[in-house]
Amino acid sequence: MLIIERKICAASGRVELWWAKTSPEKGRVLVSKIMDEQPLAMADESGTQARGAVCWAYGRTLGNIEVRSAQLLRHFTEKRAADTVLPCDFVYAGKYRHGAHRWWCRTHQSHWGTKADLAALQSSNEMLCAKHTQLMSYEIDPYTVYLDKHAEVGVWCSMPAALSNFEIKPRPPKIHVHVRDTPTSQKRIDADFAAISAIYTTREGLFGGDSPVRVNITPPAAFEFVCALEAHQKMGCIDCSHCRHPHLDLGDFGKTPHRKHFCANCGRDSTWSQGPIISTPLQPLHDRTATHLTCLLPDRSLNLDDYKGHSYTVWASTPAIVWTASRPQEYGIHVHVHDGNSRVIDDTFGEVILNGKALVREELLQAMIDRAVV
Repeated sequence: MLIIERKICAASGRVELWWAKTSPEKGRVLVSKIMDEQPLAMADESGTQARGAVCWAYGRTLGNIEVRSAQLLRHFTEKRAADTVLPCDFVYAGKYRHGAHRWWCRTHQSHWGTKADLAALQSSNEMLCAKHTQLMSYEIDPYTVYLDKHAEVGVWCSMPAALSNFEIKPRPPKIHVHVRDTPTSQKRIDADFAAISAIYTTREGLFGGDSPVRVNITPPAAFEFVCALEAHQKMGCIDCSHCRHPHLDLGDFGKTPHRKHFCANCGRDSTWSQGPIISTPLQPLHDRTATHLTCLLPDRSLNLDDYKGHSYTVWASTPAIVWTASRPQEYGIHVHVHDGNSRVIDDTFGEVILNGKALVREELLQAMIDRAVV
């Protein structure tokens, strides 16, 4: 019977994975090399990472979005891509309870090392995790916003509109950014992005100690964060006790606070928080940059019935992930009204009337969440 043996290459210092067999005469004998094992990236390395990529998928319960593996980066042939198949990226993750070695695929968030995995490897000579066909999205060198270089930076989770008099197509969430150089100037940036990096350059950093000042924000992370904020869930950010990587809960784990946390960077499950929380690196980012956490309901009303013949689009405003402005956030209903190609209204209101009835913000938000493809 063949087993997998880990071996350090004397020439390169890398850990290699080899097929091995046990012989009564010679003991354990190496048969053939399978692949190099990827090194485990520690959290403090990311603070010096000036360039790189982020990667994400929907339908996960946890996420590891930083891509550091040179082997994986070689497969990124475009600046960005969506719904594409990417190779596995394995790191050693200790042993199963019965003593067998196990590995963790950082790409697809799946353990490898069961009897079925070993049988598949012997058959195909290719190490693939159970989720290797999962469709992924990635972006190389995502748009970077420097939070302390502008008078006002706002970052939101952009979702499909709640209401319109033309078709609203479901779509994945995006990251919306607006930037002003002075509090009264026009917006330098006002756009949606597939993913972004936020840089906070004070010496304190965001997470304490030697931890990173760069925080990558992907659509699934932003979506889960905003939904948890709206549901008033207890959030925090806990680092893995093994690799110190900040933990990101997604999916079901992003909706229910819990104490035991599974690391998406190293595949270990030995980290416990003091109390039940949803862990996300966006929480300390939000807390540090939200200088005015209070939200202001605008003292403005709009009657869309007064704009017959115009096109309109309506959103529930959502709390910002990042808000560095010296004024409170406006919390209400955001409306665009167009007269042909000309936008005549682009504002947030405390009350919006349509067909003689006041729109309900919570109902609008739920419509947006329902159309978000996650």
